[in-house]
Amino acid sequence: MGLGRAGLLHHDAKAFPGYTLIAPTTSSNVYLVDVQGRVVRMWQTGFERTSSTAAYLLENGHLLRLGLAEQAQQHFGARLGAGGRIQEFDWDGELVWDFQLCNDQQLSHHDVAYLPNGNVLMVVWDKKTATEAIAAGRKPESLGNNDLLADSIVEVKPTGKTTGEVVWEWHVWDHLIQDHDSSQANFGDVAAHPERIDMNYRTESWLTPMLATTDGVEKLKSVGYLGSSAGSAHLPFLDCDWHVNSVAYHFELDQILVSARGCSEIWIIDHSVTAAAAKGRGGDLLYRWGNPRAYRAGTAADQRLFGQHDAQWIARGSPGEGHILVFNNGDGRPGGDYSSVEEIVPPVDAAGRYSYKPATAYGPPKPIWSYTAPNKTEFFSLLVSGAQRLPNGNTLICPGMLGTIFEVTPEKEVVWEYANPDPGDVVPVGLPPMGASLFAARRYAPDYPGLAGKDLTPGKTIEAMLAEGNLKKGEPHGQGR
Repeated sequence: MGLGRAGLLHHDAKAFPGYTLIAPTTSSNVYLVDVQGRVVRMWQTGFERTSSTAAYLLENGHLLRLGLAEQAQQHFGARLGAGGRIQEFDWDGELVWDFQLCNDQQLSHHDVAYLPNGNVLMVVWDKKTATEAIAAGRKPESLGNNDLLADSIVEVKPTGKTTGEVVWEWHVWDHLIQDHDSSQANFGDVAAHPERIDMNYRTESWLTPMLATTDGVEKLKSVGYLGSSAGSAHLPFLDCDWHVNSVAYHFELDQILVSARGCSEIWIIDHSVTAAAAKGRGGDLLYRWGNPRAYRAGTAADQRLFGQHDAQWIARGSPGEGHILVFNNGDGRPGGDYSSVEEIVPPVDAAGRYSYKPATAYGPPKPIWSYTAPNKTEFFSLLVSGAQRLPNGNTLICPGMLGTIFEVTPEKEVVWEYANPDPGDVVPVGLPPMGASLFAARRYAPDYPGLAGKDLTPGKTIEAMLAEGNLKKGEPHGQGR
């Protein structure tokens, strides 16, 4: 799909009109392009790498993105998805909020969600020592002397140009269960408590065979999963068990949806409980889907998600509103590696309660709609990636490692396709170039509030700007500049 080509590849009349936000993972530029591939707005954010993470156009016309804090690698090493810095730029490109959550113990990463009250939800790593992890019931042999990175969801209220107040938080660490060691914390019957998260469950089958071969190790190095230096033995994602890589918010239900790649599951938690209650059972999982093995309610044959990204509720006004859409990366999938996009109907009532029969897997048994390529293995993205349901019923799909974006109808006809031309201008120390990869992409309708009254006169294409030398590319950049 567009491999080796750049810019607009296909545009059919069935495509949804609007403007697509493109944030290349290693570029300091973020672009808003029309369906003809012409730039209508560009934000030059400086040289803070987006770190394979998210960017959104807000309803006030501002750009919200997660950037790389200068001290992130010092505190957490070179990790794909690391961030530590949340930035908001206005339409004219002025930096109006530049907040950092980066210290010895915590680092924001991967994704953010903007709330209706102006606060921001962040995905955050909480660093735990091996001693703390073992005391919480972790199997010692899985750790060595390494720290463990547990995930949390933190809500921050902006209070100034560089400041913010944490007003709500939820931590995986407060909702664990384990049946390994009765003398340690969190001991219990994993199968009897699907609302809790198994301290010792992890889906690493996709990674283990790759580590066994030279080609596999080189591939992991090329995408940042291993240190790029010769002889590097650090495995940065073996200590990120849950590896939450997306966060979304449902206003009517006041619930939060996250993608936990490390379990090949999506989780829903209750945002209406107080931060104090969220530390107890009031903050346990309301719903989970994708891999019932994670709570001892199924076998490998029941697994539906494989290293997924970008879980989100379909927005109001789009066909399937309230359903969940997720990019299923597909690494380690039985029958071969291939990606898909899945739409599921969660078993929830108007009050936000999810039906569940004890000792069984959470429903539904299968997606209501899915997309795969006619030749399945031609559509595969090991990492990153995303999908969005559009108001006309089409679905925008971004296989991020391929650096492409395409739109399909409900009947799976490709009606728009674009290949990111920008290979990036930033190569941070310790991580290799990611080419023209994308974390995800979003399209905004012509009547989107954030576009009201804005000058959307189309300019040149990204590839034309690069050819004329108007954009920087390929310049290595380290920390502490």
